[in-house]
Amino acid sequence: MQHDLQVAIIKELMTQLDEGKNVDAGVQYKMPTSSYVCPATAAREQQEFFLNHPQLIGLSGDLPKPGSFLTIDDFGVPILATRDKTGQFRAFLNACRHRSVKVAQEERGTKHVFTCPFHHWSYANSGELMTIPNNDHFGAIDKSCNGLIALPAVEQSGMLWVHPNPDAQLDVSELLGGLAAELASFSMPSQIAVGQTTINKALNWKLANDTFGETYHFGKLHKDTLGRLYYGNNLHFAEFGRHHRFVTANHGMEAMRSLPEAQWDIARCTFVLYHLFPNVQLITSRFSTTLIRIYPDKDNPGRSTTQISFYFAPELAEEANDVGDAPAPKADAYSFQQERASLSASLEVFKSTVENEDYVMGEMQQRAAESGLLKEIIFGRNEPALHHFHNNYREALGQPLLEKL
Repeated sequence: MQHDLQVAIIKELMTQLDEGKNVDAGVQYKMPTSSYVCPATAAREQQEFFLNHPQLIGLSGDLPKPGSFLTIDDFGVPILATRDKTGQFRAFLNACRHRSVKVAQEERGTKHVFTCPFHHWSYANSGELMTIPNNDHFGAIDKSCNGLIALPAVEQSGMLWVHPNPDAQLDVSELLGGLAAELASFSMPSQIAVGQTTINKALNWKLANDTFGETYHFGKLHKDTLGRLYYGNNLHFAEFGRHHRFVTANHGMEAMRSLPEAQWDIARCTFVLYHLFPNVQLITSRFSTTLIRIYPDKDNPGRSTTQISFYFAPELAEEANDVGDAPAPKADAYSFQQERASLSASLEVFKSTVENEDYVMGEMQQRAAESGLLKEIIFGRNEPALHHFHNNYREALGQPLLEKL
């Protein structure tokens, strides 16, 4: 992120803190709770947002060297992502061309050849069909046109993008629009994968996304966790088409006040969160990234799966710990460490905060919506990220936009 933009955001947040004000969208909206429970809506979302839309599946650190691979089966298409011997990122349908069994069952690892467990057809990590056992019994097969089905795959600015439709076009710069250059300014290409966790809960995928859409609850719900580090009730918000940037201040803001503007560093006094439409929350800095991917349960609108992946640039974080008076960022933007502690402990705190505080609230909301008695909820003037997210998905599905209160 350009330094002048960092300074402008920090100044805006300082003003909000000094004046006891928050971001003000100037409007309140009514949100129909049917959106969280309707099976027809859920089916359309699955098709439009997950089967016919580019998916961010991880960062470059998930495929650290030639031969690395990972598998994903979160949005209805089983994916095998590889880094071939030349270092190129590739993605395929994880299905043997013989009888469609997955050729890779492990979540991740290192392999140059994938062998189907059913009949041992084997494929290179670049997709080519290599061997067919007992080929004389099976009959003639043209190997050149029976490799793994390739999917559009682009590695850009340290992010791994895949389109589930083999015939689709994938232009990441066009997809990200005004955010493309900004995201390229972070150190995601050099960050290593250090941990991942999965949360399965009884809440709609949009309710899970709503968790990351306002700071109003920080000092209430998170008073003993996140609220000890972040002020709450302050927000810099900017839209980029269907995506947005969300920045809120932590207690490192006081240290910035004693430094000249030339030394101001947004990573030391805020967390910067990007919502990438439709289902990604990305918290990133020079030091670390937390990638949050939220998926619906295709069979139940009232359930969702959240995949959280953590990435770390240890040499940069160590450098930050040795410079300046401001507290250095830790392993992720939601870290609650006052002193240096183990990275694994930090990651566990992040997971437990989301799962045991935020998502517990979401499950209560889900049950109320499923009762059919509460027809709508309200988004306040201080919740513009929720306005933006819900109006975007409604517009994308051809639904009426949210009604003003």
